[in-house]
Amino acid sequence: MTPTLFPRDEVATALREGRPVVALESTLLSHGLPPGRNLDVARRLERTVRDGGAVPATIAVLDGRPVIGLSAAELERVCAADAGLDKLSLRDLGPAAGLGRSGATTVASTSALAAAAGIGVFATGGLGGVHLGASQSWDISADLGVLARIPTVVVCSGVKSVLDIAATLEVLETNSVPVLGYRTDDFPAFYLRSSGHPVAHRVDDAKQAAAVIAAHRMYADSGILLTNPIPEKSEMDKGLHDRLLAEGLELLRDNDIHGADVTPALLEHFHTASEGVSLDANEALVLSNARLATEVAVALS
Repeated sequence: MTPTLFPRDEVATALREGRPVVALESTLLSHGLPPGRNLDVARRLERTVRDGGAVPATIAVLDGRPVIGLSAAELERVCAADAGLDKLSLRDLGPAAGLGRSGATTVASTSALAAAAGIGVFATGGLGGVHLGASQSWDISADLGVLARIPTVVVCSGVKSVLDIAATLEVLETNSVPVLGYRTDDFPAFYLRSSGHPVAHRVDDAKQAAAVIAAHRMYADSGILLTNPIPEKSEMDKGLHDRLLAEGLELLRDNDIHGADVTPALLEHFHTASEGVSLDANEALVLSNARLATEVAVALS
């Protein structure tokens, strides 16, 4: 059965004509950035994609309708302080659509909706992964399972250092998801350019990335992770990062925070305790990823 989607006319036309389209998520906007700044970043992301020669498709579910490519008014709605949007992973799309709810899409659900619409490249900030202590909690992001079976190219800055990065890379390997480093041999850790773990393969320009993506699609149905380190000038000071991380982990323990609440709680602590440094870093890396995703989408087209 073909899923019911609501692509914006511009997106549908571009896909029909074979022009490059880049998917963008909405959870970053509604749950990851404060009101006001989120709308500015949303507009800058879309402008970055357009300036690179592709059509942006920001994705969300509004009143039960999976919208592929938000209008200006819909983007404002998603970014409003009183939006009250649910956070929708792939498991939540059916209930949201069936019950007429509204929500922002995560990496997992954005990847799935983008692929269903025919969009092959998606830019985001960071991927979800295996949480520390997952051997007891079984807390593993749905992002990994979706990448294992949906052929979307996810361009991101690795995963946050609060995750078990070694285990995350093992799960990706088990599920035949190639992990590419863009101009790096190291797997990035979101605010930091290197996690200390290597990537299996390196590409140094968009054409190389496109060649790998095209070849992979001949042999496997899994997605591809293209990791792009945060720009060097925007990298968070490691001492500050490590302090904030230690404080954040203590906060999680003291308040018995787990599951889907972990990432929002940590982000809020980083944003508040760093006095905005982490917000600047987050903005810089997601804009950089949008630029790279656009270059790759153009090369693929």
